[in-house]
Amino acid sequence: MGKKVITFGEIMLRLSTPDYARIIQSTHFDATYGGGEANVAVSLAQLGIGAAHVTRFPDNELGKSATNLLRKYGVDTQHIRYGGDRLGIYFLETGASVRASKVIYDRSHSAFAGLEPDMIDWDEVFAGADWFHWTGITPAISAGAAACCAKAIDVANRKGLTVSADINYRKNLWQYGKTAGEVMPGLIAGCDIIVSGKGDARDILGITAKKPEGNELASVYSQIMERFPKVRKILNTTRGSVSASHNTLSGMLWNGREMLETQTYEMNPIIDRIGGGDAFMAGFIYGQLAYGDDQKALDFGVAASVLKHTIREDANLATVEEVEALLAGNTSGRLVR
Repeated sequence: MGKKVITFGEIMLRLSTPDYARIIQSTHFDATYGGGEANVAVSLAQLGIGAAHVTRFPDNELGKSATNLLRKYGVDTQHIRYGGDRLGIYFLETGASVRASKVIYDRSHSAFAGLEPDMIDWDEVFAGADWFHWTGITPAISAGAAACCAKAIDVANRKGLTVSADINYRKNLWQYGKTAGEVMPGLIAGCDIIVSGKGDARDILGITAKKPEGNELASVYSQIMERFPKVRKILNTTRGSVSASHNTLSGMLWNGREMLETQTYEMNPIIDRIGGGDAFMAGFIYGQLAYGDDQKALDFGVAASVLKHTIREDANLATVEEVEALLAGNTSGRLVR
């Protein structure tokens, strides 16, 4: 397609219990790598969009292995930096039926947390790029990561890139002396498109619905746009949980005038829900670049996320043809030969 998207964020070693086992009973783990923004890059690469990921790894075998995983899926890794002491880890216990999934993080003092703004030449990174994507996890990790993110957004704005962010709030990550309310507004101000739920708007921006009896989400999103004039689209997904193995999913987008919505999908059984939101964002970015139509992009994003729930590990490996087949109503899962 000739388009290029840059993503920026931490990648961690993922250690998952096999066959739905509990952590306390497991004698071994399945190992892979993942991170919200990198998941977007991998998903976009599978959809035929040029994607590069910027991060920092320790200069050891784990860092090289994580880099190789990105390369395997067609992600440009030339702007990755190496240094620091360790790679962050997260442990995943996959739930089933009435038992919820569980995640334990071990990411303190990671190589990514040691990033400083002068380590990355964003003018070089953004050469020939069309889009920059980040999430609220990155500025929560450390003051240096937050400063890098701010610098990236400034350069992306100067170069005319579309800037998107999933502003997801992770309370336990903000441990370096700044709150999300102090850091995030300045970053959101440089965005064109954001993903936000009512909880994110409340916890980060202190924004709640003015008219609870009406469309609460439209009220919240209108206030966000009033506060941040550059933001022109706000989107989110709604998940219904029947059980850990059976969810529903739909999406919505506020463009300042109307709320666009998608159909609601049933997902049963769920194979792996980690990265579902990243698959949605990647699908939406693809839809914006390929179709230039908000409704088509939103529909594509939700369908991509639904397919991700059938794929193990963090990133969505669905193709454009598979997403379009789902959009066309092909939900039978019949053998393709």
